[in-house]
This record gives sequence, structure tokens and C-alpha cells, in this order.
Amino acid sequence: MTSLVIIPTFNEKENIENIIRAVFALNEVFHVLVVDDGSPDGTADIVKELQNEFTGQLHVLEREGKQGLGTAYIYGFKWGLKGDYDFIFEMDADFSHAPDDLPRLLKACREDGFGMAVGSRYCKGGHIENWPFTRWLMSYLASVYVRMILWIEVKDTTAGFACYQRKVLEKIDLDNIWFIGYAFQIEMKYSALKSGFKIKEVPVTFTDRVLGQSKMDMSIFKEAFLGVLKLRGKKF
Repeated sequence: MTSLVIIPTFNEKENIENIIRAVFALNEVFHVLVVDDGSPDGTADIVKELQNEFTGQLHVLEREGKQGLGTAYIYGFKWGLKGDYDFIFEMDADFSHAPDDLPRLLKACREDGFGMAVGSRYCKGGHIENWPFTRWLMSYLASVYVRMILWIEVKDTTAGFACYQRKVLEKIDLDNIWFIGYAFQIEMKYSALKSGFKIKEVPVTFTDRVLGQSKMDMSIFKEAFLGVLKLRGKKF
């Protein structure tokens, strides 16, 4: 069984080589796909140079301009489904998601049989490091809000660290995913549940980025707030 880790990037030159090497240093075998949105800092060039070292394991797709997190993952999902990957992951480039947790997410899907595994900050055992209290509170209350509106039990509804069994992504209509920002993560979990799959929350420690710039802004939170109301009425 083969696994693909999708890492979307925009100006991640400070982190991309280190995160790739960290994934390939694991005892479990993973392939990596970087989906780069035309980073002007040369992120994609660094990945292409590393392909000489990690032949057949490291892949890169380049897109023109910043098109949004959700579309980057959809682009990566479709690429992965054309291959023979049994498990497909979402992971950030900035080490907020620890590569060492990838095998634990994989175990939840491969051995425990869950359709989706989520690296959760808010389930028992999950933690956040280096966030100011106001940002933690906003994120936590957002997840509570989502759970109340959508009637789901996932505690970390906005988490972006996840593993999918191939069959989950094959069943979800990826062309009918509405959101491209923060709400994308909510919609994917909701879609997996509504498609009949179970989600396992695996406790992780989320660490705020040290290098590079955060891509968060208020428009992303606005999309999530209003998007949840739209999702509540979505027909499956």
C-alpha cells in the first residue's frame, strides 16, 4: 500500500526542503507531492532540485498565481487518484503539522479502518503551541460553532492535517466542493461523513510556524462562518 503526502505551497522557501527531508526520513514510506501556486520566492525550484535526490518519490505541480488552499488540494487529490496511492494526506509546509505524526494518521486509516483520520488539536491529548490566547479562542469557538450548525462530532473541524483512504476521495464529488479557503477543511470532513465514512481524531501538537508568513486573513474566517450555514442546506 502506498501513501502520498500533498503539501500546498506559496512562498515557503524557508521550510520546503526541511519538511520534505523530514517526511522522507520516516521509517514509513511516503511519496510527496508539492502543489505550488507560482511562488515568486522560488519554492518550486527548490523542490525540482530535490527531485534529483528523491527520484520517483518527490513530485511537484506548478500552477499560475495564488488560487487558494482548497483548489490546490483538489488538484493534488485528482493527481493522486490517477496513481496507485491507497492513502492520501493533507499537510502544511511550515512544520505546524509534525511529520512524525504521519504514521499515526496512517495507522488510523490502514489498520483501524477509518475512512479519514484528522490530526486534532481539540480532542483529548491534543495541544497548540505558540498561539496567542485570542487566536486559540477564535479557532476553538469556530469549531464549536461548526459542530453546532452541522451536527457533527468532530472536535477539530477546521484541522488541515489529515489522511484519507482512497475510496473516500473517490466517492466525494471533488468537482462539487464549494470552498477554497478555511471552509474547505470543514466541507471535506462534512462530505466524508455524509458519504458514509467514519472519522478518527488523532491527538497532535500543533505548533505555529517559525519561518515564513502566515496565509491567514479575515476573509478566510468570513468564508468559514458563512460557508457553514450554506453547507447545512447542502444536498447529498
